Amino acid sequence: MARYTGSVCRMCRRENMKLFLKGDRCYTDKCALERRNYAPGQHGQGRIKVSDYGTQLREKQRVKRTYGLLEKQFRAYFGMADRMKGVTGENLLVLLERRLDSIIYRLGFATSRNEARQLVRHSHFLVNGRKVNIPSYLVRPGDVIELREKSRKIVRVNEALDSVMRRGVPSWIELERDAFKGSLKTLPVRAEMTTPAFQEQLIVELYSK
Repeated sequence: MARYTGSVCRMCRRENMKLFLKGDRCYTDKCALERRNYAPGQHGQGRIKVSDYGTQLREKQRVKRTYGLLEKQFRAYFGMADRMKGVTGENLLVLLERRLDSIIYRLGFATSRNEARQLVRHSHFLVNGRKVNIPSYLVRPGDVIELREKSRKIVRVNEALDSVMRRGVPSWIELERDAFKGSLKTLPVRAEMTTPAFQEQLIVELYSK
């Protein structure tokens, strides 16, 4: 499967916002956006006039890159959100938050979604007692995500759990730190999804053209 292998800090600079793709580094002075708060490339510091289409495109790119998706995957999620009842933009964000790699990141087992995706791929987690190694698996309310017994001594995972309080655990999920497990209590509502701040309506407008 195709995947992006370039600099992730370059993405944050291009979108002019922290996408939290580099884990703990994003919270320090080493963050690339803190050091060079302008777009990458030789014309990055120039004055750029952005059209309405450009604004909508940038918002789509921000969400897509935050969750580590390619265009085909992202468009498929948008199609699912559009067919669901309710507000399409909110449905889209809820679907993305329900991904297993995103839930594991939110629970604090990993410092970034990319790291969470790798842990899932290597079969370190159980969902309701069954091994799941598909990062895009959609978690349902009531599902229990548990770190496998043999994986509980991984230093990187324990360090991530110790530092999870820096960004906090969202109210829609529950973490049992000592048991190395967590669960999705309920589907998130838009007001609870605050980091980063997206304008999902611009994405709906872009795909509606």
